[in-house]
Amino acid sequence: MADVANPSDVVGVDLSVVIPAYNEERRLRPTLDAIRAHLREDPDRWGTWELIVVDDGSTDGTAAVAAEAAAGEPRVRVVTGGGNHGKGHALRQGVLASTGRRVLLTDADLATPIDELDRLDKQLTADGGGAAIGSRAHPDARIEVRQLALREWLGRLGNRLIRLVAVDGIADTQCGFKLFDGERVRAAFAGSRLDGWGIDVEILRFFRRSGWPVTEVPVRWAHQPGSKVRPLDYGRVLLELVRLRAARPAPGSGPAGAAALPYLRRRTGLIYLRRRTDLIVGALFLLASFFLYKGLWADLDHAYLADAGSDQNQWEWFFRVTADNVVHLRNPLFTTLQNFPDGVNLMANTVMLGLSVPLTPVTLAFGPTVTWALVLTLGLAATALAWYWLFARRLVRGRWAAALGAALAAFAPPMMSHANAHPNFLVLFMIPVIIDRALRLCEGRRVVRDGVLLGLFATYQIFLGEEPLLLAVMGTLLFALSYAAVDRERARAAARPLLRGLGWALLVCLPLVAVPLYWQFFGPQSYHSVLHGDGAGNSPLAFLEYSGRALFGDEATADRLAMNRTEQNAFYGWPLIALAFGIGLWLWRAAVVRALAFTAVAAALLSLGPKIRIPLTDVVLTGPWRILAHQPLFESVIESRVAMICAPALGALVALAADRLADRRAEERGPGLGGAALEERRRLRLVAYAALAAALLPIVPTPLPVRERPDVPAFIADGTYRRYVGEGETVVPVPVPDPGNAEALHWQSASGLGFSVPGGYFNGPWGEERMGIYGAPARYTSNLLRDVRYSGQVPVIDAKWRAQARYDLAFWKAGVVVLGPQPNDAALYETLEKLLGGPGKRVDGAWIWDLPPTG
Repeated sequence: MADVANPSDVVGVDLSVVIPAYNEERRLRPTLDAIRAHLREDPDRWGTWELIVVDDGSTDGTAAVAAEAAAGEPRVRVVTGGGNHGKGHALRQGVLASTGRRVLLTDADLATPIDELDRLDKQLTADGGGAAIGSRAHPDARIEVRQLALREWLGRLGNRLIRLVAVDGIADTQCGFKLFDGERVRAAFAGSRLDGWGIDVEILRFFRRSGWPVTEVPVRWAHQPGSKVRPLDYGRVLLELVRLRAARPAPGSGPAGAAALPYLRRRTGLIYLRRRTDLIVGALFLLASFFLYKGLWADLDHAYLADAGSDQNQWEWFFRVTADNVVHLRNPLFTTLQNFPDGVNLMANTVMLGLSVPLTPVTLAFGPTVTWALVLTLGLAATALAWYWLFARRLVRGRWAAALGAALAAFAPPMMSHANAHPNFLVLFMIPVIIDRALRLCEGRRVVRDGVLLGLFATYQIFLGEEPLLLAVMGTLLFALSYAAVDRERARAAARPLLRGLGWALLVCLPLVAVPLYWQFFGPQSYHSVLHGDGAGNSPLAFLEYSGRALFGDEATADRLAMNRTEQNAFYGWPLIALAFGIGLWLWRAAVVRALAFTAVAAALLSLGPKIRIPLTDVVLTGPWRILAHQPLFESVIESRVAMICAPALGALVALAADRLADRRAEERGPGLGGAALEERRRLRLVAYAALAAALLPIVPTPLPVRERPDVPAFIADGTYRRYVGEGETVVPVPVPDPGNAEALHWQSASGLGFSVPGGYFNGPWGEERMGIYGAPARYTSNLLRDVRYSGQVPVIDAKWRAQARYDLAFWKAGVVVLGPQPNDAALYETLEKLLGGPGKRVDGAWIWDLPPTG
């Protein structure tokens, strides 16, 4: 093989055009002239290009025509292989000699006009890589000059047989006009073995098996006299495919393998570099996660996340009670350890059975606090890695661009807010996996398998968190609808396999979750919806400010704009919003960018709630959330959380921008640029990098603060309480645990769940309509003790109050009342002394009132 440049010596080529030629003396020169004229017409669009002619042992003047064209145009290169080996061999030589970011394969007769490249390029950009192939069988294709009827019929029959044998779902594999992602098509040809007409099928089969998108694009086509393709060649293609399946030689064997070896070595090096990058990115995500939780890991026995409220106690209790249910083979969906005697519907509370069950050995061996810390730390890193995997696989080519976008998706301000208290909204590693499987369904290759897997993945996510899954479905629908509006042709092609796959997913998922969901919605202590109040939507200003945990954030400002510090669901900051707007304008031609922009804007608008108050005015508008606010499932959603959909959308936009900037840097190192033009492009690229840094640096998260948690009274920790609690009786902590003060749950989880308590922190029903509330329905005695705890004022206790206390204690089946050290404990002691008719007894660091056995 002669005149083949080493790809490592030529960088920054945007487009390579490869033309296999065998005895094309008369047709080759007009084809080369037409291609060069088209690429020269719009240099800004096509950038740097090369045109590679592969002479496959021609016996006429083809080589001389190609050499003459190369002499007059340095971007034209000629590759000769010695002898006529077939189209596959010629294409392999040309593709492996190419260096372009994209590679166009076209026949020498140019039966598909070169201006159809515009359509393929647009489609490949929308797909984010893969292959955009010309199709004569597409309903929108234009056949200007037809073949003979017999030849056309034999061609259609051959294509059907090819689809049956190798690449189902592609109507026209043999059209000689295909545009590929350069790196991917070189990998495909490096591993190819066929030398004849079957090479098209082999390459498309490689792309399909690699999970890379292949899209048919309707093109204009005209039959050209002197075609080298004969009707019987379709039969030869089938024979080649049979041989392809039967023989599996080792890489590098035979002449084709020898030609590919240099590329295979480079490809192996590239794979090594990518895997090394993957490991580095994963390690960085893990280190970042440990850095954020360093205060928690520094003292697992006493550290408590300062902004968690009562949630850390609640989640540790969830992990401990699940482990206890697993070990004792109890119903994992219900317990009476809280809210005795009514109990708690665990399926109606987010106990994350998908993690709490497999982590049972960790919980039992090291305690629920270790499980809590592991779930937060490893879950956050796994979520970032999952977004990185999805972006690198589906969105961008550059690994570091994917890492930057994934970091924003996983470590965005809303995620860091939930990192204080809500692992179900932090541990989202299944969401990118589910999205990827849905995209595979759109490709229509293995619909049944992908549908079954999607059903299994969705089932697992239900046991990690249902509300995040609902939000993910909302975001995916917004993206899909907007993408379909931009690219209706592709949406129509994807609709049928997607719907079939979703049907299979439902067939798998519904039987697996039917019993748990029935228990959740109709079982004991189930409820219909959760009340959140009228102020659950985001303020428009919340999108422009920084969160309390951001590097440039201010807690006082964020507190004024959020429900609490665990619900700062926007706070992306005005620089990032401005950057996203700029990226949208810059890359607007790409369908994926338009769809991402619409998804982010729509999610932001929905998160404002049913009523939108215009800042600094008294104007109140009706928000789009009003349509969903009272619908099943949505009525329990805190609408401000819908803004979390913006995090991966913004991350994807940032990844696309970073990837494009990396491409620009490669172009600057290539031929054809110099002087003032080169300096201007470098300056603009540096300005763009500065804009990225200015938008992302202010929202870099800071370590989550911790405080020291109260010690468990020795009366509980040492098991002394067992002497005072009979079978079926409870320990009544003072005050009775509720969402605002759930320290008693820590008492339980730290001491092995040896007793039940009234009240608690959970979601349960209230009233005849079974409206969902946080905590147990209030009782007079629990309200009284709570008021004293926070006011320090002892009320007047009369006979009615004492009778009410006896009634409530009997309802709770109280065995002992326990008052531990806490603020205003003196006032609480005095109140209890009056309520219970006598002084308490000091036992192991707590005041207790031993009650008579319950009847």
